[in-house]
Amino acid sequence: MRAARLIKMVLLLQSRREMTARELAEELEVSERTVSRDVLALSEAGVPVYADRGRTGGYRLVGGYRTRLTGMGRSEAEALFLSGVPSALRDLGLDDAASAARLKVSAALAPSLRDVHGSTAQRFHLDAPGWWQAPRTPPLLPALADAVWSDRRAAVRYAGKKGEVERELEPYGLVLKAGQWYLAARVLAGEEREHHDAWRVYRVDRFTEVAVRDEGFVRADGFDLAAFWEERAAAFARSLLRTEVTLRLTEAGTRRLRHVTDRTAADEALAAGTVDERGRTTVTLRVESEEVAHLQLLPLGPECEVLAPPSLRTRFARTARRTAALYEEPSAPERR
Repeated sequence: MRAARLIKMVLLLQSRREMTARELAEELEVSERTVSRDVLALSEAGVPVYADRGRTGGYRLVGGYRTRLTGMGRSEAEALFLSGVPSALRDLGLDDAASAARLKVSAALAPSLRDVHGSTAQRFHLDAPGWWQAPRTPPLLPALADAVWSDRRAAVRYAGKKGEVERELEPYGLVLKAGQWYLAARVLAGEEREHHDAWRVYRVDRFTEVAVRDEGFVRADGFDLAAFWEERAAAFARSLLRTEVTLRLTEAGTRRLRHVTDRTAADEALAAGTVDERGRTTVTLRVESEEVAHLQLLPLGPECEVLAPPSLRTRFARTARRTAALYEEPSAPERR
């Protein structure tokens, strides 16, 4: 632990030239007294760390000293490729590895390029979770990530829609979608475990138990996680749209339809729609359910008229009457 901290201190001083005890303490997550002891240990080991005394003083390496301890470990190299997604690094437990990797890269760069990481981080940032959603880290995510990195099988318990089930999986990849983690895995069939049953996508927060096996697996040739996810996500979205509704849209409603409902479904509906002499477009739209359609189409207001099914039209009529009733009489004065 201390050896890793000493190496990190040298790399920090090498990439930033001079740092105060307070800055080093914050970066290394130790006290300033520990920083002083570590500097002394480095000096005794032959690393030329010079201390400038005084309130504005700090520590620096003398004479352009450069360490050769810049070789990256596997976890650091892997984490570096995720460094643009800070929330993912944190959830997977790789933020320390990524920090070390960035330091090693900075230390290996020419002096004129050492500010590249800082300047880039100040200009581009990816915030994966959706709005108004508190980010949640599933407790078993690090265990699954370990299985994914090391290509090892995992025995799991999963809380599905029909109750908790046990599965033996080959975990292929993790996907972060709108703040939610998913696992792409191959399910082993039966007790023989010689033939693969099927590919599955699991929500990581629904795993109740994960035991990573010592037994590894060989990845299928040509597996492409991004392509697999795109195909499965599209199929999942289509599977949800089990109900059809018929709408009559004004020009404004036609423009706004794809912003309130599934875009692919809206585009398909509009492409097959018919336009009457008043410029209104009649479409048949695939939706998840009448209840969902009601919530999604309400923002269109009078720009959208539901023609079918009758039950959804009745629901909109009831909502319209209730809304109109709120505005027929003046509101009661505010009490102070």
